Amino acid sequence: MPTESTVLIGSLWAGGILAMSGSAFALLPVWEALGGTLLMTLGGLATVGYNYLFVERALRPVMATILAVDTPHAPPRTSVISRLILTWALTSALPLAAAIALLHYPDAAPPDRIHAATYLAALGLVSGALAETLLARAVAQPIHQMRGALRRIGQGRLDVRVPVDDSSEIGVLQSTVNDMVRGLQEQDRLRDLFGRHVGRDVAQRALDRGADLTGEIREITALFVDVTNSTALAHQISPQEFVDKLNRLLAEVIAATESHHGLVNKFEGDAALCIFGAPVARVDAADSALHAARQIRDRVLAHGELDIGIGLATGPVFAGNLGTDQRLEYTVIGDAVNEASRLTELAKHTPGRILASDAVIRAASEPEREYWTPHGDCSLRGRTLPTQTWESIPPGN
Repeated sequence: MPTESTVLIGSLWAGGILAMSGSAFALLPVWEALGGTLLMTLGGLATVGYNYLFVERALRPVMATILAVDTPHAPPRTSVISRLILTWALTSALPLAAAIALLHYPDAAPPDRIHAATYLAALGLVSGALAETLLARAVAQPIHQMRGALRRIGQGRLDVRVPVDDSSEIGVLQSTVNDMVRGLQEQDRLRDLFGRHVGRDVAQRALDRGADLTGEIREITALFVDVTNSTALAHQISPQEFVDKLNRLLAEVIAATESHHGLVNKFEGDAALCIFGAPVARVDAADSALHAARQIRDRVLAHGELDIGIGLATGPVFAGNLGTDQRLEYTVIGDAVNEASRLTELAKHTPGRILASDAVIRAASEPEREYWTPHGDCSLRGRTLPTQTWESIPPGN
């Protein structure tokens, strides 16, 4: 619109200048006709230039609405340099050119020429200073807004948006800042979803190390929790009700595990595997796992919705990524995980609903051991030697 209105007004002025110049050259001396044509041309250029700047300025609110939908990623039609040149031409070059023309006008008296030239020079100084100040403010204000937005982004705030109200390089820069914020929001959302799926410690490990198939041998304590008679329960109630009960159970498992610096490694239907000591090594892994097991048992049994069994075992395992370059899963593989799973099945039929191997109790601190009593030797599937186990009796029993 600024360009089209400028072309329209410029065409009208061009037609008027041609008509007036033709009449001037027909009726006046050549020098006077040339002077009149020059002054009319300067006036037309001033009108056209000011029209462009005023229309563009008046359309800023409309531009903000349009650019909110169609952001300027392509090279801008209008540039800051072109605005600076046009402003300089209107406020400085044109008045000075008119002053030069009047000073060399032979038919005017010298005092009149000096007065007119002085007036035009003063007008150029005042209008130039005012116009350049307004233009500098128009450039500085969005830059100031973007600087404040970037400062808030650096502080971790991703609810920032810079208004895009300019079609020049400034508008492209404003749009780029908004695109950057959207990209950071998407990354933050993906990071959050990734952390929810694999655990925040595993997510951070992946971000630090990248997608590789590496792992390490870690001494961990595995906690395995499983629902008792889940097959019968799923047959008795609707799938949605069963899932709701499981979600409430898993919420307690996650809360207890994470509050004791463990990792919920995976959900296996109505069971969950939690590990303590990987991917972040901990010297109190056994204490944390035993305390978390008691907390899960007490809260789940207090709700009375589901019955569970919990098994705990400790030992060296492989902790790392398993799979291929296309699909990876962080997991732990070792005898301790299998032992915890076997103990879970037996724990479902014990009063305390928890069974821990002797290795876990020996690795725990003395205050934690006071909550546990010997349960006896148990024969676990796949093992030739019996496993010495301990149990924890719920409060009040």
